[in-house]
Amino acid sequence: MAVRLAWGLALAFAISSPFWMSGYHLYQFSQVLIYAIALLGLNLLTGYNGQLSLGHGAFFAIGGYGAAILIVKFGLPFWLAIPIASAVCFVAGFLFGFPALRFGGLYLALATFALAVAAPQLLAFKGIDFLTGGSQGLQVPKPGALLGLPMTTDQSVFWLCLIAAVALFVIAGNLVRGRFGRALVAIRDHPIAAESMGVNAALYKTICFGVSALYAGVAGGLDAVAVGFVSPESFGLALSLAFLVGIVVGGLASIGGVLFGALFIEFVPNYADQLTVYFGENAKALPGAVYGLLMILMMAAAPMGIAGLLRSLARASGLRSQ
Repeated sequence: MAVRLAWGLALAFAISSPFWMSGYHLYQFSQVLIYAIALLGLNLLTGYNGQLSLGHGAFFAIGGYGAAILIVKFGLPFWLAIPIASAVCFVAGFLFGFPALRFGGLYLALATFALAVAAPQLLAFKGIDFLTGGSQGLQVPKPGALLGLPMTTDQSVFWLCLIAAVALFVIAGNLVRGRFGRALVAIRDHPIAAESMGVNAALYKTICFGVSALYAGVAGGLDAVAVGFVSPESFGLALSLAFLVGIVVGGLASIGGVLFGALFIEFVPNYADQLTVYFGENAKALPGAVYGLLMILMMAAAPMGIAGLLRSLARASGLRSQ
């Protein structure tokens, strides 16, 4: 009951936001929704299936560049470009899942790490700069008013992100509560026992990789539309590491936890960067130090993530009330 109430309050807050928030804050919360979608896909792969990926920024980049190219070069509307780019991400993730089956643990992490490192270099390659714009990137036109309703561009982008996020959260919740989710957890916890019970581990792992990449692709496409620009520097290794930080801070194997992780990776670095305003240019290293210290404190206070901490507090309050 408490969980449903929390989801209801979060949805009510999101729906009311465009009516009282400024354009800048709407943009920030659009980014939170975009990151939450990407984190949700990574959490399906890492939290529920136990496959550690350090390269989801590459799939985010494929979705962003795919949508941008379809919109700018081929004139497709954003509502068609983003699903097509996301489908390409699913295929890319599914195909990458086959060699990933040969790896495990740190070896898989290293393979996906290489993917994250290579992606920006490939996007800046001169041989395809007629599509990608090379190191200069591409300008992406922002969407107009949705359904012809009177709204600003920031409001349109926010509604687009919110609708996509709600749909993808519902789909992910149904997946993890159904047979697919139970199979993923069984493979993560007891792979030999799962296979002995007839679970096709190879198929489930590759599908999970594809679905996870699809979520990252949707997030990347939405990000391209929200920002209005894509460039190789936007999809560096730091982005993949931020995604990993987000699912750990929010809570592994938690659907709602990704919202806390998205809030963390969107707002904490921004507030840490503002320290240079107060302490001057001599404090350039201070934001990174503060960000790292906050991550350490978060792991010390909530080793199971914010979602795990809230579950523990709820159980403790229930025991005290009896």
